[in-house]
Amino acid sequence: MGAGKTTVGKRLAKRHGLPFLDTDHEIERRCGASVSTIFDLEGEEGFRRRESKIIEEFMALSGHVITTGGGAILAEENRKALQQGFVIYLDADPEHLWLRLRHDTSRPLLKQSDDPRATLVALHARRDPLYRSIANMIVPTTRASVSVVMRDIEQGLTQAGFFQHENV
Repeated sequence: MGAGKTTVGKRLAKRHGLPFLDTDHEIERRCGASVSTIFDLEGEEGFRRRESKIIEEFMALSGHVITTGGGAILAEENRKALQQGFVIYLDADPEHLWLRLRHDTSRPLLKQSDDPRATLVALHARRDPLYRSIANMIVPTTRASVSVVMRDIEQGLTQAGFFQHENV
């Protein structure tokens, strides 16, 4: 949450002429409601069911840049589905994430918390090992600009054979 997945994913897709898909945006589009509203009406469990269905659909596609919500990693079925692709983990320090998100009221898990900072630290502690366990590539984003993150990702994807050197 707040590591820059959507920003980086959109930029990567545009730069390389690939379709971009975001699971949260697709859930909102299909439901006609925000993620926060879905959390309010269906709880986290209801939202996660929808998320798993979308991830399964999206991972059946090829040649796309796909981003997920931060909590998607929690479900084993999602981890298995995501491993069908090349997984890039944008790793950010929780304290830095807090600075980015402290005024953001659109994050249901933080909005519902009495101590959003502690919640963010706990979410990171739970999710980080899961992301690391399936990631093909880990890119630190704590103090990096979007341009630096993009460069690192493109270098990694080139080394993995996804892009030709002249495209990067």
